Amino acid sequence: MKDVATVLKPRKSHAAAPAHRRMNTLGVAATLVGNEPNPYFLEVFNGIVRGAAAAGQATTVFPLGSWDDARERIPAFCDGRIDGLVMLAPLLPPDAADWLPERTPVVSVHANHAIPGVVNLESDDEAGAFEMVSRLIQRGHRRILHVAGPEGALGAERRVQGYRRAHAAAGFLPPPDHVLRAGFGAEDCRRALEAWLRRHCGDEWPEVIFAVSDAAALGCIDALLARGLRMPADVSVIGFDDSLLARAARLATVRQPLRDLGRRAVEVLVECIDARSRAATSRRPKNIVLPTELVPGATLAAPRAHSLTIA
Repeated sequence: MKDVATVLKPRKSHAAAPAHRRMNTLGVAATLVGNEPNPYFLEVFNGIVRGAAAAGQATTVFPLGSWDDARERIPAFCDGRIDGLVMLAPLLPPDAADWLPERTPVVSVHANHAIPGVVNLESDDEAGAFEMVSRLIQRGHRRILHVAGPEGALGAERRVQGYRRAHAAAGFLPPPDHVLRAGFGAEDCRRALEAWLRRHCGDEWPEVIFAVSDAAALGCIDALLARGLRMPADVSVIGFDDSLLARAARLATVRQPLRDLGRRAVEVLVECIDARSRAATSRRPKNIVLPTELVPGATLAAPRAHSLTIA
């Protein structure tokens, strides 16, 4: 089949393919909402498409408005059109195994909870944040603001843990109110940082803003530029992902192996499909963790020599 990714809406009635017939098509379920581009999805999906092409598989995308819709819609996706499904950053409860279709193998990338019977692939978020913040502290930075993701999002929580562990390992606590909960998108983080700056008028500027994602970092840069600041002379900005947008902006960041996660998710899924066709059990570990890597960029500098007050 051709190496083409298609976007299809699930149909309520679809004739199921015979149980023995391979469609050589893999599905991808993800939330694709909002007006902003999603660089995380684009990077992982690039890896999925490349992996699928190498395995002789086509790819079909099933967009979800919200993971709250998954209980009804995912079983509809698995009606015979696909041989297996990749769930991208699913926000599902642990009991999702009770309603995920048994006849269709499923793997996840960055699942928020372990789901019985579903192999999950993720990057080492906590270690990546720890290594980056430790490097910043070693360079002499002390006022590091972490623009974090929402509470309850596993990847965001692990990055907060890494941020705090790096400070503890260095023997001091971060300044008060220097973990700012926001979101993963640029606009959410721009607004959150603006509100934080208004609350801290008269205080010293952070030396570094370490954002939960590259998109979040770019939103923070927009807020800083609007106030006339220079990056990195006045404030350094760090992202997390190493997306195409980050590379274009020469953003210092923590690289997640996003394309590799997508490619390996396909490898695992095809292995599970093959095992299912032989009535065998895949021996893959239930959680596969890939390492992160620090990426230097033009938005990171040594601590500023001058004092700078938030106006």
